[in-house]
Amino acid sequence: MGGLFVLLLLMCRGLAAADRKLTVAEKLREDADLSQFLALLERNVVANTSLHYRQMTLFAPTNEAFQRYSGDMDDSLVLYHISNLATTLTNLDYAISSELDGNPPLWVTRRRDTMHDDIYVNNAKVYVTRSYQAFNKNNKRQVLHVIDQVLQPLQPLGPGSISSPVYNPTADQFLEQSDVFNIGQHRLRSFRQKVNQLQKSKVFKAEGKHTFFIPVDEGFKPTTRSDLIDEKVIDGHVIPQHVLFTHARELTTIVRANIPVKNGVVHLIQRPLMVVDTTVIDFLKEKEDGPLCKFYEVIMDLGANNQFLNELTLAKDITLFAPSNEAWADHSVQNIIRNSQKLKEILSLHLVRERLPMDAIIHNNMNQIYQAPTALARKYLYFNVLTHGQNQTLTVEGGGVNASVTQPNIAATNGFVHIIDRVLGVPYTTVFEKLKTDPMLNITYNLGKRQMFNQQLNDMENRYTYFVPRDHAWLKFQLRHPSAYGSLFKEDFGYFTKQILERHLIRAGRSYTVSDLKLLANETHPFVLPTSRDPLRLRVKESDKNYYVEWNGHWIHVFRPDVECTNGIIHVIDEPFILESDIRVTGTAANIHNLHTLFLIFLSFCFVRLLEY
Repeated sequence: MGGLFVLLLLMCRGLAAADRKLTVAEKLREDADLSQFLALLERNVVANTSLHYRQMTLFAPTNEAFQRYSGDMDDSLVLYHISNLATTLTNLDYAISSELDGNPPLWVTRRRDTMHDDIYVNNAKVYVTRSYQAFNKNNKRQVLHVIDQVLQPLQPLGPGSISSPVYNPTADQFLEQSDVFNIGQHRLRSFRQKVNQLQKSKVFKAEGKHTFFIPVDEGFKPTTRSDLIDEKVIDGHVIPQHVLFTHARELTTIVRANIPVKNGVVHLIQRPLMVVDTTVIDFLKEKEDGPLCKFYEVIMDLGANNQFLNELTLAKDITLFAPSNEAWADHSVQNIIRNSQKLKEILSLHLVRERLPMDAIIHNNMNQIYQAPTALARKYLYFNVLTHGQNQTLTVEGGGVNASVTQPNIAATNGFVHIIDRVLGVPYTTVFEKLKTDPMLNITYNLGKRQMFNQQLNDMENRYTYFVPRDHAWLKFQLRHPSAYGSLFKEDFGYFTKQILERHLIRAGRSYTVSDLKLLANETHPFVLPTSRDPLRLRVKESDKNYYVEWNGHWIHVFRPDVECTNGIIHVIDEPFILESDIRVTGTAANIHNLHTLFLIFLSFCFVRLLEY
């Protein structure tokens, strides 16, 4: 009997242990993805003791984060990942004190969009679904947050480097004593001298949460650049009341990012902001390993006397959309570089002969899609502004390629440079992928989902020429024919929708540019293009640098000609190819559908009354 009692007691204890929630320490040991953080924690006496006896919050980088980390890995690093308060994601304020010497803050950023909230601690993103909280064996609440980067504090150079190191410095203290901090080979003496000379140190001492941009000494060449810095320029290097880390925001050209200080974050930048003393071409060749050095190499490969180089050198008002170094590494781009004639055209596609700062582009884009003529004849750039919460991203399309502006508004004496993430004019998407991702073509893409019409557009065996009505064209059609427009999206009428789209699509052994069509189909002689529906008879004309196609007796504006794709060409048009008979068919079908629905409702009503009877 006694043995049975002991067995029952052990079973009860086992069940209780199984039901007990794991402590944070046990959770760390259980998660193999956090083993490197746990090892670092256990090597530090203070951190290890706190884990067992104190309230705390831990920000634990994954093993992959440690593998990417190239900074110092002494035992004190773990203290920068710990706070002595147990703070859940909901309760995280804009900053939380760490346990590192001087208690430097960890800065919290919440980046909101329509789908979800992203949370960052300094430059590390929090995996929100992996956060965990529990009580330790000393009944103290503890919280664990898993992050994707190792948090890197600002540290002195090392023992013996200075007699009394400054821990948790303000931006002003960092600037004044930058030579004793571990920031690599960068020196900040030139900017520090200007700040002191203009008595602007209070800007960097300001309490609160700010973002500071400090140019390195190399950016003060030529030395006359220093003379252009005044009080307003100094003020322009500070974003007050906002702490911006690069992972959570796109920022300007930075040579060393995300240096945390007591009153915010410091980014070391290549050259002073708001100082305009170079031409566009001077900026391109200013630094051998600069952000646009590959672009400059490509330009120079055409020879010292090439027309594009001459225009960059001599023009007074230009805007250059310059592909980043990474953009030129793409395989398809490398093939184009070998074709000098094609390369000349592509370079010209990146140049606009007027000054276009980003705010002017956004203003011009408010009520309509803004387009700007390029240095390549009859080719335009088309702009779109994407909004994510409080952030705006400018995109530009040229020659079928959609690129994002990663660094806008680099001012020069003769214009502006905007750095983009792709080379324009070198297609990298199929007709299907372009249709799916272009914000101007959403409606046609959604109509093409009917009866899987879109799927053929990924085929690389054929070449397509697709006349695609832009969203604005469909909305105009909706105003004139609301019932017919509505019918196009109904599942029952997918066959009619497919027939209409078939009239817009030519599948052949080649694709046709607008110039090709103009040669084949001028204003007096139409050209017949085969479709899987009925032959497409078109005439083409050019007027005031715009193209028009005549279909069924009506001239339609080609809003964006020659959107190149890897398996064809899209021509974006301002009206769909729809006949009056199409409208009558869809309208009649809609009426039949409505009558059918009413009949079913009537039968249901009769059936209910019969049951009641």
